[in-house]
Amino acid sequence: MTLPTLLRAMPKAELHVHIEGTLEPELIFRLAERNGVVLPYASVEALRAAYAFSDLQSFLDIYYAGASVLLKEADFFEMAWAYFERAAADGVVHAELFFDPQTHTARGVAMETVITGLHRACQRAHAELGISASLILCFLRHLSEEDAFATLEAALPYRHLFIGVGLDSSERGHPPEKFARVFARCRELGLHLVAHAGEEGPAEYVETALDLLKVERVDHGVRSLDKPALVARLAAERVPLTVCPLSNVKLCVYSDMAAHRLPELLAAGVCVTVNSDDPAYFGGYLLDNYRAVFDAHPALGRDAAYALAANSLEASFVPAEQKARWKRDLDAVFAAA
Repeated sequence: MTLPTLLRAMPKAELHVHIEGTLEPELIFRLAERNGVVLPYASVEALRAAYAFSDLQSFLDIYYAGASVLLKEADFFEMAWAYFERAAADGVVHAELFFDPQTHTARGVAMETVITGLHRACQRAHAELGISASLILCFLRHLSEEDAFATLEAALPYRHLFIGVGLDSSERGHPPEKFARVFARCRELGLHLVAHAGEEGPAEYVETALDLLKVERVDHGVRSLDKPALVARLAAERVPLTVCPLSNVKLCVYSDMAAHRLPELLAAGVCVTVNSDDPAYFGGYLLDNYRAVFDAHPALGRDAAYALAANSLEASFVPAEQKARWKRDLDAVFAAA
């Protein structure tokens, strides 16, 4: 089995994907027409041409504009289902989807509409595609902690439909400690905790996310390499990093894929995983990210592929017995290859 074929065949989990970031231009225009939303772009091609980001904020501006077409439960379902079909083609066996309710409730969309539409797609993905899926509610860090608390309270009637909370949006000027109290409350509720840190923010944000927010996984975390002691800690404690290679290049965290330092994290023993972040905007879904990394780093081979897939399964928020079943499947793929 060739390496590209193996990357597709190996069972793997996706742990860092913003479901709103899977909205392809074609679906944006279709939903806009269905819902009577006027977009500031003349065509699908004009919208794609606008995907020229210089930093995280320039991306977020167009990301929120795209999300404006999501108004009804069917819209959220259709968006998530389109992602799951692509995930199945990429060999994904489990996905933990980030969603941003504040992006929608601020436009008058009910929390119930958002969560039930996404949950219905998760159920169908399991029934028809064999993909296990869960939802993680993310707080927008450029908004206040009070707003995050209000969002949490609004979501609690649907607590059984999401497994954890995260922290996303612009890092600059919004350190993790801004949300220490709401994360403490979420911990009391038994929710899994993750947070974006160390993407455009410094390595110190990773430490704060671990020490004050008590997160179980760090989303991105590539700036951890600026502090060797932090890398050693991540490796010793098996703290997963959900790295998004194509996103990092698109948002200029790295100049190109050959400059990406994922191999260093892997060599240091960190539980690093590969993910797609906002694939409709950043040029590729999960398999595209794997292939881009391995194409740019020819020293990486089968052992690295196995480690990354195994890390993704280990880092998922599923019962140990399910992880063990997927691990056996992973072993079987490599034994046959």
